[in-house]
Amino acid sequence: MAMENAAKRVEILMEALPYIREFRGKSVVIKYGGAAMDQADLKESFALDVILLHLVGIDPVIVHGGGPQIGALMKRLGKQPTFVGGMRVTDEETVEIVEMVLVGKINKEIVGLINHHGGKAVGLSGKDGQLLLARRRLHRLPSGETVDIGLVGEVERVNAEPIRLLEERGFIAVIAPVGVGGGGETYNINADLVAGEVAAALGAEKLIHLTDVQGIKDKDGKLVSTLARKDAERLMKAGVIDGGMLPKVESALRALQGGTAKAHIIDGRVPHAILLELFTREGIGTEIVL
Repeated sequence: MAMENAAKRVEILMEALPYIREFRGKSVVIKYGGAAMDQADLKESFALDVILLHLVGIDPVIVHGGGPQIGALMKRLGKQPTFVGGMRVTDEETVEIVEMVLVGKINKEIVGLINHHGGKAVGLSGKDGQLLLARRRLHRLPSGETVDIGLVGEVERVNAEPIRLLEERGFIAVIAPVGVGGGGETYNINADLVAGEVAAALGAEKLIHLTDVQGIKDKDGKLVSTLARKDAERLMKAGVIDGGMLPKVESALRALQGGTAKAHIIDGRVPHAILLELFTREGIGTEIVL
C-alpha cells in the first residue's frame, strides 16, 4: 500500500514537470479577491501556492481588490457607499478611504501573509514608481448615456519597471489598484482591469482570476472550459456574461491582446486552485484564448 501511495505521489510530481519547465522564468499575474482573500484556510493555501510558484522559478505578480472592506470602513465612518451600474461613486473623501484600505491595510496584510510563510513579497500601489498612470473613466449606462462617477479611473499606461526590478531581485510584487493622474490626483481603478493591463504590460505567460464561481457558464448554466474571444463577445452581447464577470472577461481579453498567452477564470474557493490550474492536465475553471 505504501509503495502504491509513493508511486502516486511521484506521478503527481512528474505531471507537474512539463508545466514547470514551460513556465519557468515567466510571469503569471494573479487577480486575488473573493473568498480566497477572506477565509483563513484559503488565505494560507494561496500564500503557499504563490511561494511554490516562486521557488520553481515562475514569477507570480499579485493584483488585489478590496470592495467589501472599503464598504465596511465607509459605513464605520458614517459614509454611505453609492453605486452606479456596479461602479462605486468616488468623491475626494471616498478616494482617501479607498487608498487607506487598499494600500494601507489589505496590501500589507497580503505582503505579511506571504512573508510569514517564507516568501519575499513587496507591496506597491499605482503611485509607486508611477506604476499605474490613470485618467478619469466616465461610466456608460445601459441607455448609452455617460455619467461622471468621480475619481474612478482607467489605466492609461503601466510602467512595468518597478515590477521587473523586484522580479530580478527575487521579490514578489503585490499591487493595490490605485492609480495616479496627470495632475497627481488619486484614482480608484477596478482591480480586474488593472490585472489585465499589468499582464499585457509584462507580456505575462498567464493571467489568473480567482473568483467565487466555478468559471464562465453558457446560457444553459454549463461550465465552459475553453472560451474563444468571439464566443466571449457573443455571450457578453447576449447578457449571459454580466455583472462582476464582465470586467474579468474584459480584463482577460485585454491581456491576450497585449501578448499574454492564456487567461483563466477559476474558483478561488477550491484550496490550491492556482496549482491545480497551472500544474495539472485538466486544469479547472474557464480558459480564455484569442
